[in-house]
Amino acid sequence: MKLKLPDLAILVAYLVTMVVLGWSLRKKASLNKENYLLGGKSLPWYMLGLSDASDMFDISGTMWMVSLCFVYGMKSIWIPWLWPVFNQVFMMMFLSRWVRRSNATTGAEWLAGRFGKSGPGVRSSHNIVVAFALLSCLGFMAYWFVGLGKFMQIFIPWDLVQPYVPFHIREAHVPHFYGIVFTLFAMFYSILGGMHSIVLGDVIKYVIMSFACISIGIIAMLKLRGHPVITPEGWTDPFFHWKLDLDWSSIIADANKKIRDDGFSLFGIFFMMMLFKGVFASLAGPTPNYDMQKVLSTRSPQEASKMSGFVSIILLPIRYTMVIGLTVLALLYFPRIRSDLATPDGTDFEKILPATINSFLPVGLMGLVLTGLLGAFMGTFSGTLNAAQAYIVNDIYLKYVNPAASNKKIISMNYLAGLAVVITGVVLGLYVKNVNTVLQWIVSGLYGGYVASNMLKWYWWRFNANGFFWGMLAGIVPAIILAVLKSGGILKGLDLYYWPLLFGLSLAGSIIGTYATPPTDKETLVAFYRVVRPWGFWGPVHDQVVKEDPSFAANKNFKLNMFNVALGMVGQLCLTILPMYIVLWLKLPLLITIIILLVIILILKKTWWDRLNEY
Repeated sequence: MKLKLPDLAILVAYLVTMVVLGWSLRKKASLNKENYLLGGKSLPWYMLGLSDASDMFDISGTMWMVSLCFVYGMKSIWIPWLWPVFNQVFMMMFLSRWVRRSNATTGAEWLAGRFGKSGPGVRSSHNIVVAFALLSCLGFMAYWFVGLGKFMQIFIPWDLVQPYVPFHIREAHVPHFYGIVFTLFAMFYSILGGMHSIVLGDVIKYVIMSFACISIGIIAMLKLRGHPVITPEGWTDPFFHWKLDLDWSSIIADANKKIRDDGFSLFGIFFMMMLFKGVFASLAGPTPNYDMQKVLSTRSPQEASKMSGFVSIILLPIRYTMVIGLTVLALLYFPRIRSDLATPDGTDFEKILPATINSFLPVGLMGLVLTGLLGAFMGTFSGTLNAAQAYIVNDIYLKYVNPAASNKKIISMNYLAGLAVVITGVVLGLYVKNVNTVLQWIVSGLYGGYVASNMLKWYWWRFNANGFFWGMLAGIVPAIILAVLKSGGILKGLDLYYWPLLFGLSLAGSIIGTYATPPTDKETLVAFYRVVRPWGFWGPVHDQVVKEDPSFAANKNFKLNMFNVALGMVGQLCLTILPMYIVLWLKLPLLITIIILLVIILILKKTWWDRLNEY
């Protein structure tokens, strides 16, 4: 156990601060439902952006990124497109404004504005989006829970803790024990303080993480100077061919095994599948999770766009400074941490992050990094918990159980729902094998059933609630079957490669379900189109709106939006690779990246920022 008294003091001080924060904000959060779930829609966009970025800076994801950076080098910047990470660019350019104009509390409530409050399929569409939201929230909570346990086990060896635990825990369940302990802290402050305490806690965590990440980057730069890392040819090149062509055989043979196990050897095909899936998933808009809740919490549609743009700017350079810094330290001193990564099945590269922190960071800085990463878990966990609570209370309890509930009853139900969600997420986490397993299923399997319905709802007037329900059902059920078959060893390969099949089934269900029932009523469509103002196939609805209001102008910004998206995706890649070039002392690529980034910023100032009020 390398943690010293100053490190423990920093960690304990943070945990105490979070508990006090939740307790002190409980009264403000309990004023009403909107205050609890959305912070009263009074928080500034830059604080919500900081909070959203902090929620995306989770332990499990960062462990995964460090393992990818170690094995794949600069080419690892593409792999987060699995999420897809560039969905924030689509949100920034137009979708955040569309979402915020709805003035809804949750994604399920948003559907009422699109499909109406009654009619064929409306109730079913509402129920299935609630089910999807809860399923994805619980899946992510299990994913973060597993990452936290693996992370803490390296810093707090079980043999030092075991004498103080009054019951027996098998070694395989030690990470789960640690996960439960720290989950309780996240649960306490998020359930009591609602969105207010979540956002403020995230801002505190971001400040800590920024200092820690920059410090790690500086240490790595100093260690690297005069001591070049030994990596395969092509490791520092972000570009690729059809095959990955990274050969670790003479350096760390297990890295080749990871590439085979990941299924990324045919990188060109993998990239095309990611891009194909990512564009459709981004066009579908935000999933019903913490990201959508932050968008709905902004003060205006313009601030919603600013918030989404701010996320990439403040998240990627800071996060990747830590990622490349820990990767460099692990490469320089791999023999010293090899034993920490050893498992009966070979090297567990997901443990590089905690093993490197434990071995190379000085006293004090280790405490800050550990606190920041623990805060990352707590912030992401609490943001997802808040989203799950919103769906249970707003879209189940208030809709079906007790529509006339008093404010006191609503807040009590939020507490109860939060407790139930945490318990369920923890139980699911007990059965997760590793971080990558659940991540792959969520982003490639489960979302395969989400994309078609949620894309069509924005761009096609004829698409109705019945089509939404059958499209979601036709995708989600096969995604669950896929998870069962893969866990039983019946199916092999990346979940991503099954995505086109899931998408196709969902698309077929959407179209068949839509034409099997009448269109959404004219009044609902006109009200939605007039308020949200999407582009797409809305001809008949547009004609009706113009008939009622001849001054109404259609949104003709499709080409401009797509141009801005393309620029934004390149800019996002520049923000990702910028700190990597800095830490690795690669001066010419760094200069080229800065020039490209500056040109993109100047163009987007004219084509996006200056036109936020126009469309």
